[in-house]
Amino acid sequence: MSNIRLYYRDTITSNMTSLLSKEHTHYVTNVMRLKKGSNINFFNQEGEWLSEIVFLEKDRVEVKFMNKIKDSFQSSNSELAICLVKKNPMDLILQKATELGVSKIIPIVSERSEVKELNYERANRIVIEATEQSNQFAPPKILKIIKLKDFISGLNSTTKLLFADINSEENLKYEKIKGAGSKIILIGPEGDFSPPERKLVLSYSNVIPFTISKNILRTDTAVISAISLVNYINNSHQLSH
Repeated sequence: MSNIRLYYRDTITSNMTSLLSKEHTHYVTNVMRLKKGSNINFFNQEGEWLSEIVFLEKDRVEVKFMNKIKDSFQSSNSELAICLVKKNPMDLILQKATELGVSKIIPIVSERSEVKELNYERANRIVIEATEQSNQFAPPKILKIIKLKDFISGLNSTTKLLFADINSEENLKYEKIKGAGSKIILIGPEGDFSPPERKLVLSYSNVIPFTISKNILRTDTAVISAISLVNYINNSHQLSH
């Protein structure tokens, strides 16, 4: 059985000791029922370390970081801009977008958005757990909620905006997305963008509208499909060279 992986926010150095947070302490003692001497892997954007529990009581767990066992690798340069949806599909979007390797999640409010708020504490907990389980090193950064028009006007001209457009018949190809400093995948709300919003998105100088399905997809399904498609195109190109 492999060691459990937990996210550690601060810098880690070999041979340092640390008291675990209340959340990690509860998980170690009550959920996993680990003992003194048990090993835990801790990771952050700098890599992954093996640790040993050196002190354990019900409400206090101390670990010693022993040695670095993995270096972190460069995260994806794909980001997700997603119009907010209701709690259950939003939870799924956060989880799956993390598993699929996006580096940032940008919550957007559009004219047809049913939801205009996000529970950031819950959202960050979801992406951290998904990072732990998917063997990655850095959970995606969740940015502040932004209105669509402000999001479009604030884009860097070198950023390629990959717009999953239900009105597009164009397939996404590597030639269109290669060389981008960053790529933002844009997914609209349930019911899609309004005509003026769609016109605004398409007015951006570096937008690439593309189709992901002939069917009308739920927002969470569209997110998974679009990110998977971008990953597939990037990975297929890398494997062929």
